[in-house]
Amino acid sequence: MYLFHYYDKRSGPFRSLTMLSNDDALAILEKIKKERPNSFASQRDMNYIVNRSNCEAIVRAKAKEKGIIMDIESPYYFVIGACDWLKSWYEYPEIISIPIGEFDTSKISFTYGDSMPTFSPRVNDGKEYRKKVYTYEEILSIIEKYGLPQEWNVDGAKGPERYIEAQVWTNSPVERYKCAAEFFGKSEI
Repeated sequence: MYLFHYYDKRSGPFRSLTMLSNDDALAILEKIKKERPNSFASQRDMNYIVNRSNCEAIVRAKAKEKGIIMDIESPYYFVIGACDWLKSWYEYPEIISIPIGEFDTSKISFTYGDSMPTFSPRVNDGKEYRKKVYTYEEILSIIEKYGLPQEWNVDGAKGPERYIEAQVWTNSPVERYKCAAEFFGKSEI
């Protein structure tokens, strides 16, 4: 199994608006809207930062309840397996894939689907994986039961789940991959 991280090659990998102050995050979002009008992020409204931070706080609390170890306050976001749809989010998409064996899985939480719709009050379809955070062992059971969303919901017609999100709560091995990516490609935003 591999964890995949998608990003715009002009920005570089492993950048998250929730790692910034609210003012800095809003400034970056505004810059993205102006300079990258065809990106998925440019379509987000200015409430996105608050909504994402609130969602992340819920995930953090639920992950702590599950015993997930957190070395950092804001996670790095990955998905389990390749998801071609995520390439469409970026004008110049790049991907880093890392074998799950390189991670300490006790420092990763998972949501079946993106965490934003998973915890959205607007999504109330009664599916068992809504409003839940999983450990590595638990997500394996959910995958066995339901499969990977990117395989059965390629076009999003069957609901908001298009992939399984992994929240990595540590810098290891992320920093090594980040340094390698920055060495081979220039980061601007």
